[in-house]
Amino acid sequence: MTLTVTVSHAEAVTRLGRALSDETRTRILLALREAPASPSDLADTLGVSRQVMSNQLACLRGCGLVTAERDGRFVWYRLADQGIADALGELLTVMLVVDPDCCSAQGCTCS
Repeated sequence: MTLTVTVSHAEAVTRLGRALSDETRTRILLALREAPASPSDLADTLGVSRQVMSNQLACLRGCGLVTAERDGRFVWYRLADQGIADALGELLTVMLVVDPDCCSAQGCTCS
């Protein structure tokens, strides 16, 4: 039996924001936007270890952003809802002008 919980709009957006705060999770979501994939294929495509992939997929699954479906000896991951793919597509259209003194690849110092 799977327990499901409905969260508020704010909680759902916060979960998506937390997922997107990690580059590996963001890259996973963008890859799954294109097509379902197995963990090993995702790990190879993104250049991360299978352990890292397993941990990140568990996080995304726990947040309700991806689902896992067993097909024989394979497990396929996909986005949990088409709305996630649509939201990611919209985010890809946003143009940001970043202040390098505030936000860099090492982190954001804005408070």
